[in-house]
Amino acid sequence: MSRVRTRFAPSPTGRMHVGNLRTALYEYLIAKHADGSFVLRIEDTDQERFVPEALDIIYHTMELTGLVHDEGPDKDGGYGPYVQSERMKSGVYLDFAKQLVEKGEAYYCFCTKERLDSLRASDKTESGKEIAKYDKHCLHLSKEEIAANLAAGKPYVIRQNNPETGTTTFHDAIYGDITVDNEELDDMVLIKADGYPTYNFANVIDDHLMNITHVVRGNEYLSSAPKYNRLYEAFGWEIPEYVHCPIITDENHKKLSKRSGHSSVEDLLEQGFLPEAIVNFVALLGWSPSEDREIFSLEELVEAFDYHHISKSPAVFDITKAKWMNGEYIKAMDMERYLEYALPLIRKVVTKDYDLVKIAELVKTRIEVFPDIAEKIDFFDELPEYDADMYIHKKMKTNRENSLQVLRDMLPRLEELSEYSIPSIEALCKEYIAEHELKNGRVLWPLRTAVSGKQMTPGGAYEIMEILGKEESLLRIRKGIALLERED
Repeated sequence: MSRVRTRFAPSPTGRMHVGNLRTALYEYLIAKHADGSFVLRIEDTDQERFVPEALDIIYHTMELTGLVHDEGPDKDGGYGPYVQSERMKSGVYLDFAKQLVEKGEAYYCFCTKERLDSLRASDKTESGKEIAKYDKHCLHLSKEEIAANLAAGKPYVIRQNNPETGTTTFHDAIYGDITVDNEELDDMVLIKADGYPTYNFANVIDDHLMNITHVVRGNEYLSSAPKYNRLYEAFGWEIPEYVHCPIITDENHKKLSKRSGHSSVEDLLEQGFLPEAIVNFVALLGWSPSEDREIFSLEELVEAFDYHHISKSPAVFDITKAKWMNGEYIKAMDMERYLEYALPLIRKVVTKDYDLVKIAELVKTRIEVFPDIAEKIDFFDELPEYDADMYIHKKMKTNRENSLQVLRDMLPRLEELSEYSIPSIEALCKEYIAEHELKNGRVLWPLRTAVSGKQMTPGGAYEIMEILGKEESLLRIRKGIALLERED
């Protein structure tokens, strides 16, 4: 086979689905692993669903995820135009369709919408399910009838002429050889009534003209692969390597949909996921590396990726695992970039004059997605109302009584502390712990509860008290004492 060339050919119809990103990623990895070329081609033949701003989404998403294309609308590599509507201007699709008509591999169809609707309505199974298969009515029109219809400007489509007997076999890198009965093949439309090629036909023509060697797509397109092959064979062209990927489902094993809330890349970005974590997670939706690991940079994925290890089984989008992986990426972020993400979110929650960088440092290893920050730090601005039972902790062997004693003992010591920093607070607490021969938890649990009012915090008592400062910490400890005294 010639030098590897893959293409990502999205339709600009809205947000980029996770499945689309996986297709782009696998195409990119196949090309880069083989030192080949990755092509971006815009398929805008569906004019009814075309969304202009979706083009910006495509470019922005690919830039964010690092999937840099070698050729595309903005990078002519000699195979342009890279936008189908622009390629149409040359009449290339209609010309190829007419070649098929001359070979008897396609034909003009002048059937009206009304006839097609009545055909669908009458052609049903016993269960009432429609059979969406054309009856080849127009295949039998004479040359004279066709010429007259064309001369009269009668609307038409051009259909593929598939045989009704025998079988067609095609090969897929994941599913192997698959044979289908030709009677199952519908005469799919190649050129629509508006003159635009259908998605399937334009794919075949453009892939051939751009020397595409590998085609990655979802396995929902397996059924159309035989019709693709018949087009390649009709033209006498080399058939590319097909790589059909498993469907992506939600946790309930239903096909991932917009209702899931995380079906698009934009959904995930808005929910606080990092682009590189999204890429890593999506890479594993259907592909298993040969080594036992899960965290990969894009460069490491290029090195490790072997498309023959793609699974046939549905890939489950486990949002819990996705968040865990994102948390691992947050932990590994350099502080400067991390602060760019974290500080704007912290400022929305903490309005008082605290050291926001220290707060950011506290939560860095304790969040999975950035919006998690808010609920973990909201106690800094205002001590929440809390129940005295929070001072009870069996493992720490604390209860209301001994917690009250700790707070009463520690208050005057903290009041006398001149340097209010983690080292000095820690030294003071350890001195008290040693004097009374206590476990750390017996002292630190009541202190942390008093200054935070929460069971779970992103840092311990020392860190929280340093950020709050002496005055606020003492105020909160006094409130804790008052609460415990009321409940005593």
